[in-house]
Amino acid sequence: MIIPLQEYSSPKVAERIQYKKPHFLKNGKYAAVITPSKDAVAFMIFNAEGLDLPKGQFEGPPERKWIKIREGQSMDYEMLSKLLVQASSTL
Repeated sequence: MIIPLQEYSSPKVAERIQYKKPHFLKNGKYAAVITPSKDAVAFMIFNAEGLDLPKGQFEGPPERKWIKIREGQSMDYEMLSKLLVQASSTL
């Protein structure tokens, strides 16, 4: 279920465990974080202003958006990776 973030973003992406969660940074700035919970995994994209997001799938303020992925739910991981690349392109 985890997207290979380094493969889709850039060799400048680093993974760091912070607050017991994997955080992904590009050029030292937050690009994404994965947050597991009891019933879902939340995937948050930072620097999300201006992204064209599918209606009703993402939550959060303009600067960071997240989607909750539940077991058995189909997910368009290619769409997520494209959104991440777009959001992190200016970092």
